[in-house]
Amino acid sequence: MDRLMGLDVGDRTIGVAVSDLLMITAQGVTTIKRTNIKNDIKELKKIIEEYQVTKIVSGLPKRLDGSVGIQGEKVLEFLEKVKKHIDLPVELEDERFTTLMSEKMLIEADVKRKKRKEVIDKLAAVQILTSYMQRSTK
Repeated sequence: MDRLMGLDVGDRTIGVAVSDLLMITAQGVTTIKRTNIKNDIKELKKIIEEYQVTKIVSGLPKRLDGSVGIQGEKVLEFLEKVKKHIDLPVELEDERFTTLMSEKMLIEADVKRKKRKEVIDKLAAVQILTSYMQRSTK
């Protein structure tokens, strides 16, 4: 059975989600506090091993016109480094508005600001992975 890992890569954190074995749902796993590329990859490898991940799906931030901006370039650069150390296929998923939608959901659920900051990247990773799985099963 395949299991996917979704990533919401930011400058300071990486939100991580994994799919269930049937690839129907995505669950938030953790938010990695970024320190350096070596530690980032070490943390990703731990999750890959624990959940027996077979593919990585990373959000790619795009501008409203669909082009890749500065943050998108940073994500692509990060993923190139990941590919050198982790031998798994990496797919990209348009992540426009995922963080915004995640924050809106948390506000509507009356989650306090401090708690929102702790879970927003993980929730964005869930949305990225869910979007990918829905698109892939059509």
